[in-house]
Amino acid sequence: MADKKTKSFILRIDGDTMDAIEAWAADEFRSTNGQLQWIITEALRKAKRLPKKSQKKTDSADSE
Repeated sequence: MADKKTKSFILRIDGDTMDAIEAWAADEFRSTNGQLQWIITEALRKAKRLPKKSQKKTDSADSE
């Protein structure tokens, strides 16, 4: 996971939404940032928008 690059950006969000995210994060024992990353990842997964995982590891394991 060390090869993945993390990009920072500013997010403007209304107070009520942020309060709800912070409460949800606390319920899940996550940081607010971690909760936002999880929400975005889940939305991308459900929309089938996540990039496909590399087949290099499974291809090399199959050839042995």
